[in-house]
Amino acid sequence: MKTRRFALGIGLGLLFSFLGCDSQKSSTTESKGAKEAIKRPKIALIVKSLANEFFSTMTAGAEKHQVEHQEQYELLVNGIKDERDLSRQVALVDEMVAAGVQAIVIAPADSKALIPALRRAREAGVVVINIDNRLDGQVLADEKLSVPFVGPDNRAGAKKVGEYLASRLKNGDQVAILEGIRTSFNGQQRKLGFEDAVSAAGLKVVSAQSAEWETGLANTITASILQANPDVKAIMACNDSMALGAIAAIRSAGLTDKVMVVGFDNIQAVQVAMKEGAILATADQHGDQLAVYGIEYALKLLGEPQANVEDRETPVDLITVESLK
Repeated sequence: MKTRRFALGIGLGLLFSFLGCDSQKSSTTESKGAKEAIKRPKIALIVKSLANEFFSTMTAGAEKHQVEHQEQYELLVNGIKDERDLSRQVALVDEMVAAGVQAIVIAPADSKALIPALRRAREAGVVVINIDNRLDGQVLADEKLSVPFVGPDNRAGAKKVGEYLASRLKNGDQVAILEGIRTSFNGQQRKLGFEDAVSAAGLKVVSAQSAEWETGLANTITASILQANPDVKAIMACNDSMALGAIAAIRSAGLTDKVMVVGFDNIQAVQVAMKEGAILATADQHGDQLAVYGIEYALKLLGEPQANVEDRETPVDLITVESLK
C-alpha cells in the first residue's frame, strides 16, 4: 500500500511539474506575442473616395512605404466609394477600433461629422492622426479632443495657383470657382486662397458653386456657368477631379481657347491635360507621401507616448507645364 501511494505521489508530482512547465511556456509565448504586437503595431489608413485618383495615389504611396518598412508595422487600408458617404466612414473608424489597431490615420470626408467616432477611438487608446482635410477646431474643443493635423496649408497652395492664373488675366476679368464639399475644411481653405489671389489682382468672381469634388457634377455646373456668364475667362477648381469636369464642359461649348482652368492635387490625368494645354496650373500636395507623413508620425507617437503632440505642415507646390518638363 505504501509503495502504491509513493508511486502515485511521484506520478502526480511529475504531472503537476509538466503542467507548470507547459503553463510557464504558454505564458512566455503569450508575453512574446504581446511584445511583438507592440513592436509591430497595426495602423489603419482611412481615406475618402478610392475612385478619386488622388486617394488611390495616396494609398499606393502608403502601401509602398509599408512594404519597405514591414518589420515596423502592419497596414490596413480602407476607403469609401463616395466622398459624401459619411456614415460609412464613421463605421470604418468603429470597425478599425474593434479590429484592435493601435493607430488610425484618417482623411475625413467631413471636418465635423467624424469627430465623435474619433473621440471613441481615442478613448479606446488608439492614436489618431488627421491628414488631408483638417478637423474642425471648435468641434474638437467641444469634444475636449486633441488630434494632430498632418498636411499642407491649402489656402497658401490655392493662392499660388490663383496668382499664376491672375498673371495671365487683366483687372476686371470674370472668373468662377468650383468648390468642394462646403463642410470640408480643405475645400473652404482652397476657396479662400483663390479669393485671395482674385482680390489682389482685381478679378471678379461671377459664380462660386459646390461640385462636391465630383467630375460629373463639375461638368454640369461649368456648362451652366458658361451659359449664364459668356464673358467668363477662367474656372478655378478646388480639386483636379472637378477641373477635369470643367475642361470637358469647356470643350463641349467650343471655348477651349477662351476659358482657362486651374485645379489642385496634381493627379496624373491633369498632368496629361496640362501638357495638352487644357489646364493651366495645379497644386501638388504630394499625395503619394501625405499618408506616409501621417503614418510616420503615428509610429513616433506609439514609440514615444510622452512626446508633444502638435500639427505638422507638409509641402505644397505650384505645378505648371514648365515644371513638368
